[in-house]
Amino acid sequence: MNSIVTFSDKLSKLLMVLAAAWAFCLTFFIMLNISFRGIFDGMAEIVTASIVIIVFLQAGYAIRSRSMLRADFLVSRFPDGVQKFLLAFGYILGAIFFLMIIFGGWDESVLSWVENEFEGEGALRVPAWPARWAVMGGSAIALLNYLVLAYIDVFMPEYVDEELDANTGSGH
Repeated sequence: MNSIVTFSDKLSKLLMVLAAAWAFCLTFFIMLNISFRGIFDGMAEIVTASIVIIVFLQAGYAIRSRSMLRADFLVSRFPDGVQKFLLAFGYILGAIFFLMIIFGGWDESVLSWVENEFEGEGALRVPAWPARWAVMGGSAIALLNYLVLAYIDVFMPEYVDEELDANTGSGH
């Protein structure tokens, strides 16, 4: 199981770095397009697809680094066993949510690839399949990371303490 945790960590970090690099490059494309009065036709379509890709490539890292929005003001008042159950339940619900995205978007993603679907009109048409497959891949990593967190929090509580200390830089 440790190899799955390590794989999940490394892949999530790699995808986060790729998404951040693309967001950085995208800002320059937008700046150039504004500065030179629309030299890139189809910039709106590129930005639209890029936002979807960036969000789904970074979702797995946000989940794995425990940076997703979490309201635990009520849960923190319960005993440890109940907290552990509610955490695991929340992680399972998150995994189910991303599994539903995969099941709901699979056929459209395959069809987009097979039929070479494009978005936009005019001089530049942007292929739709990269955004669709980023949603599929990002959802798969998010699902994996929710399951990894559920496993760690339920079966390896000492790992959680070490991980939180490493992330915050504090000791016990």
